[in-house]
Formats: sequence, structure tokens, C-alpha cells
Amino acid sequence: MERLLHYVWKHKILPLKPLTTEDGQTVEVIDPGLHNHDQGPDFFNAKIRLGGVLWAGNVEVHLRSSDWYRHGHDSDPAYNSAILHVVGEIDGAVRTQEGKTLPQVRLDIPEKVRQSYEELCRTEDYPRCHRIIPSIPPMKAHQWMDALLVERLKERSEKVAERAERTGGDWERATFVTLSRSFGFGLNGDAFERWAMRIPLSAAGKHRDDRFQIEALFLGMAGLIKEVGAQKSTKEVELLQQEFAFLRHKFSLDEPMKREDWRFLRTRPGNFPSVRILQIAELYHSGKTQMSKLLEAKSIEELQKCLEVKGTTAASRRLLIINTVVPLLFAYGRHTSNEDICQRAIRLLETLPAENNYILRQWQDCGLKVSTAADSQALIQLKRQYCDRIDCLRCRFGYEYLKGT
Repeated sequence: MERLLHYVWKHKILPLKPLTTEDGQTVEVIDPGLHNHDQGPDFFNAKIRLGGVLWAGNVEVHLRSSDWYRHGHDSDPAYNSAILHVVGEIDGAVRTQEGKTLPQVRLDIPEKVRQSYEELCRTEDYPRCHRIIPSIPPMKAHQWMDALLVERLKERSEKVAERAERTGGDWERATFVTLSRSFGFGLNGDAFERWAMRIPLSAAGKHRDDRFQIEALFLGMAGLIKEVGAQKSTKEVELLQQEFAFLRHKFSLDEPMKREDWRFLRTRPGNFPSVRILQIAELYHSGKTQMSKLLEAKSIEELQKCLEVKGTTAASRRLLIINTVVPLLFAYGRHTSNEDICQRAIRLLETLPAENNYILRQWQDCGLKVSTAADSQALIQLKRQYCDRIDCLRCRFGYEYLKGT
């Protein structure tokens, strides 16, 4: 409930009667401050008029006054800058590390807001706020979705940047790892990333012109040469094993993965990891998915051609663009401080049609328009980072729900 008290203060959902401190001073909230989600006071740079005097500083919010001591703020110099303690219940005086007695104000949570918040928390419906969605103006809804999209792109691009950092700033290798992970299509994503990190691209590059050797290297390091019996003859499988043994000795390769590292159960044959690795080998052999090629592509059509390989559909290639190319462009744009590249990543999503899954269908059933991949990516972010965590107080749809009460 303390989070709800934060929410009431942040949005100035204040009682009609004047706020007063425990010693009777009138409190006028000019600016509640910037909500701080890290260590330190809850709200930075608030502005209040206390007893007719303007104060600027930080504000701490607790359910009870005694929480000040329970959280150790009385011995933390970071809280010496506090100008006000906002609480749901005053149960004693509070002092800063410098010995200053902090003025306190009791703030009530409006009963209707409390009830609506409890409704959001306990309902099993999804989306929880479905009844308010039709009344939200489309422009306001899509402003929030735009913010969610950027939030998702930043999160996904940070993972690409981490891969580049783990490989010593090798963005070409980060591209290969990101693409490989996307070929896992969720179920085998982690395994594909571990596999891609084991592939010595410097060694593979020496044999790039020989597709058979690339297949032997890639399948061998995955421990899946025996799994391609449906795509290769018995003789070809034997030759792949011999070739991998040669390459492993030549380049002193690490221990390969094992079949048990991969998930085949509940996977259609066309999505088996061994089939996907053959597709990655073909793309690598062609050179079409090098980072420079993806950066130079000017349209969805060009990217589709770059990712075109036997066994993939237009729909699966669209997913590869969403999950590989877009995060890669956004990450590289941020890394090089090139806003144009970041904007190109967003435009790609705005050009692609929305994905079709149960998450998006539920939002559409509520009356929310979902047209592009930009919309669908925003709503995936909303579900995973807000709805699933019941973090309605940070959501603008949640705000509209509570405001409507």
C-alpha cells in the first residue's frame, strides 16, 4: 500500500481540505518532485510552501513515521536534504542524521482510489484495466505505446550491446549471436546464444566459401550432426563427422554442446535446432547477414532478401527483422550516437504488420487499435514489464483507470 501512497503524492491526488503538518503548519504542494526509483529519497526537487515559506528539496514517503527509523534513514546523510515526510500514519517524530526534526504531513488515500487499485490487483482478467480502454482517446493511448516501444527497444538493444562488450567490442560477432538467438524462436533461444558464443568466427571465416565445412563446424559445435538424417544422406552425415573432427583438431576447438542441451519436444520438424543451424550456416556462407549488409539495407524487401533461406517463410523472416535487425540497429545507433540509425529501426517496426498472438488479440478485443509491429512490440512490453508484475501504478492505462474513479 506504500506504493499507492507514493502514487497519490506523485499525482497530487490531494484532499479538498488543506494539508497541515503535525504541528499545524499549512502545506501547499507546488511540485511533488521527480519520482526516484533508486536509492535515496523518494522524490527529488519537490517544491512546497510550508507555513507560507517556499521550500525546495526532497520528500520521503512512508506508511508510518516509524518506517523512517526502520529503513535506517536517521543515520543516512542522503536524507539530510529532505524537507518533508509524507506518511499515512504519524506514530512519532523523525530526525535526520544531522539531528534536524523533519516536518510530517499525514496524507489519506481516497477510498475510491484504494478500492479501484485493489480491483486491479486481485482481478484475474487480462488486461486488468479492460473496462477503461475504450474511453481513452486514441492519441493518448498511442503516446503511451510510443513510450513503451522506446523502452522495449532500449532493453533489447542493451542486450545486443552486452554481447558486443562480451566479445571485446566485436559488433560483427554480436550480430551473429543475436541472429542465432532469434533462430531459436523463444524455445531454444538461450541454447542458440550459448552455441553462437562457442563458434570461433575467425576460424569459420577461413572456410566461409565452403558451405559443407561451415555446416560441419556449426553442427559439430552444436553436437547435432547425427540429427540431420532427414536432410542429409547417411554418407553425408559420415563426411560431416569426419570434417568436423578435422576442423576441431585444426583449430583446437572447445568442447561441443550435447544433444541434451537442445529442446526438440513439442517442436515441429521444420523448427528443429539442427534444421535452424543448417539455415544459419547457409546465411553465413552467403555473407548476406553480415552487419554491414543489414545496416545498408534500406527497406523491408531488402532485409527479407538478406534473410531469405530455404525453409523460412515471409512471416518467420519478419520475426527475424523484429528480433534481430531492429535491436541491432537501435543498439548500434545508440553506441555510435547516431539518431538516424535509431529512427530507422523504429521506422522498420512502423512498416511491418503487427504480430498475431494472444496478447495482442486480447488488447484488440478491448478496443485498442493494433496495426503495426511498433504497436505489438509496445504491448508485449506492457504485458511483460507492467501487467505481469501488477505494476499498474507505473502504467498510464492504470493511471486512467484510477483517475476515472
